[in-house]
Amino acid sequence: MKTEQQYFDEAISLQAYMDKMETHKDSSFSIYEQFQVPQDDEFIELLKEKSPHILGITEDWCGDAMMNNPILRRVAEAAGIEVRVVYRDQTLELMDQYLTNGGRSIPVYLLLNNDGEVIGKWGPRAPKIQEYVLEMRKDFPASDDPTFKEKQKEFIKKLTSDYLTKPEYWLWVYEDIRKDFTAFLQKQS
Repeated sequence: MKTEQQYFDEAISLQAYMDKMETHKDSSFSIYEQFQVPQDDEFIELLKEKSPHILGITEDWCGDAMMNNPILRRVAEAAGIEVRVVYRDQTLELMDQYLTNGGRSIPVYLLLNNDGEVIGKWGPRAPKIQEYVLEMRKDFPASDDPTFKEKQKEFIKKLTSDYLTKPEYWLWVYEDIRKDFTAFLQKQS
């Protein structure tokens, strides 16, 4: 079985991934163009000092990846660190090591130290986003209900729109990545 570092070595850059996107490319680039990393020298300086690299597991049809990937890309650019990604459906052996509540939820970002060891995992959603999603879904019908597919379609449309138009959501993602990555890196000291 390949190590995470081996997956990283064979992966494509986040920039190349975004350039190849088909499903949510315009939306992802819209977020990328609008999001600016907050003036947060401590976090960015910590990333620069520790120089980790990040392996993402993603797919371009995923709405959460549409929003989270450009934010992570901005963080990585500000800190001068490398992010590479693999496609979830092509790397299920890797994905299945990092399930969320038993599911293959993405994106997942693995923080690797200079020895290629995984020192932390982030994803697929910031807690505030997850609360919002759960609140929106609380009155959903059962999956076998005849109205389920239509409700699901409306839900995805609204969520995608919110991800694209609410900069506060972008900040929630940034703040949670900042909090978790800082904690992982400080444990390495």
